[in-house]
Amino acid sequence: MLLPYLHPGLTEAGCDEAGRGCLAGSVYAAAVILPPDFRNELLNDSKQLTERQRYALREVIEREALAWAVGVVTPEEIDRINILKASFLAMHRAVDQLVVRPQHLLIDGNRFTPYPGIPHTTVVKGDGKYLSIAAASILAKTYRDDYMNRLAEEYPHYDWRSNKGYPTRKHRAAIAQYGPTPYHRKTFNLLGDGQLTLAFPEE
Repeated sequence: MLLPYLHPGLTEAGCDEAGRGCLAGSVYAAAVILPPDFRNELLNDSKQLTERQRYALREVIEREALAWAVGVVTPEEIDRINILKASFLAMHRAVDQLVVRPQHLLIDGNRFTPYPGIPHTTVVKGDGKYLSIAAASILAKTYRDDYMNRLAEEYPHYDWRSNKGYPTRKHRAAIAQYGPTPYHRKTFNLLGDGQLTLAFPEE
């Protein structure tokens, strides 16, 4: 049973990201403030749910949350500042957009760049412990999946509709055969061989 909040009485936003380990595409993050009395038996870490369950829960979260938002950091920004900082920046951008200002942030993971003026607590595997982080994980995951599905229409060879940009064997085989796309992260080990000697488009 997931917990509703860490600090009862505070307006608390849960934050989580999706796409940190991908070879291609932006990293997404979400911030969600749920009502104090929010309950949902199905709500859990997005990785424990089916695709159908995630999208059904997204509708519930967006309808019932006090506030929610999604932040995005592009592959170009990821290459410039590194993926860890990019994940935190995506969370910051999500918090920036909340129509209700939280008094505390619950962050999935063990590290975070402090958000100005709002204290935070990091929670390892928090998406399986707190409702608001689980809700954020679902929004981040589904909105990123939508984005990767759109990119898959533009670049069908990389199997992004299935792998969502993660380093599967089929994804890496496509990179080896067709080369990287403008959406691939230049600083990542795209072929899995410890070397990054690929020619990127428009260079």
